[in-house]
Amino acid sequence: HRSEGGQVMKSSRRRFLKIAGISALGLGVKPALEVLASSEGGHAGVAKPEVNKGENALTAKRWALVIDTRQFESEEDLKPMIEACHKIHNVPKLENKRHEIKWIWAEEFKHTFPTQEHEFLDERVEHLSFPTLCNHCEKPACVRACPTKATFKREDGIVLMDFHRCIGCRFCMAACPYGSRSFNFRDPRPFIKKTDPNFPTRTKGVVEKCNFCAERLAVGKIPACVEASKGAMTFGDLDDPESDVRNVLRHNYTIRRKPALGAGPSVFYIV
Repeated sequence: HRSEGGQVMKSSRRRFLKIAGISALGLGVKPALEVLASSEGGHAGVAKPEVNKGENALTAKRWALVIDTRQFESEEDLKPMIEACHKIHNVPKLENKRHEIKWIWAEEFKHTFPTQEHEFLDERVEHLSFPTLCNHCEKPACVRACPTKATFKREDGIVLMDFHRCIGCRFCMAACPYGSRSFNFRDPRPFIKKTDPNFPTRTKGVVEKCNFCAERLAVGKIPACVEASKGAMTFGDLDDPESDVRNVLRHNYTIRRKPALGAGPSVFYIV
């Protein structure tokens, strides 16, 4: 599989260099893709891998997550959710913070909600650790920035990564205003204590992030973090007025990260 993946990555790199070269001549990325499509005899759109869905698959028009932070007292309360996610997704544990890979992590209020922070913030909220992850935005900047379409948005709102198409340019990381993506500066496999065979491991030089447990939804299971949260997290269809998510939002005041940017985050926090 490594040789096949290597060929895909080489092909993606060649494609990226072509796009960059054409763009340098005065064309934008979109026109560049159209030029490549005509010259390569293909379509401008890149085929996107989808998770095979079983007959028991959970579906929605737009998936969303609501986190009730009132149920957390300290960072210790977040560990079961973080560990559940990282274990099934083969997230390595690296001691070097600069190389750290994070799908879900604990962050202080002032870093999670910099636009909401003020001088007279409630002391509990000020020092509380908040679970932070990819927001699966309605208008994801990362998708627009990716030159190879390695990151893409599904019809149900989930933003995914195709690890084989990722060329490691990190444009998506620069575009994401939430810092929700991690880059593999080194081979992550030696740092995984026990590999879960149900999810692919990554290689050096690719970006990764939370995927809303798309592989679990495909077989009728809720996200691992939601399952481990013991009721602190609610997951459901934001477009369904009768869904659990909408019911929670209807009866609680929530905030989202940097809403003024217009990205439309699908993760809500009850504070």
